[in-house]
Amino acid sequence: MTECPICGAEIEKAADTVVGELLECADCGTELEVTSLDPFKVEEAPQEEEDWGE
Repeated sequence: MTECPICGAEIEKAADTVVGELLECADCGTELEVTSLDPFKVEEAPQEEEDWGE
């Protein structure tokens, strides 16, 4: 278990969680990216930006 970096809510790791997986905080709705499994850590997921056809 870890904390949401935005609101501090507890984020629970599912048995099949993998690094790079995107999760949503149940309290604040922020999209989080799993950065480590042991210890379990999450960070705010980077926002997708429009590439304007590049």
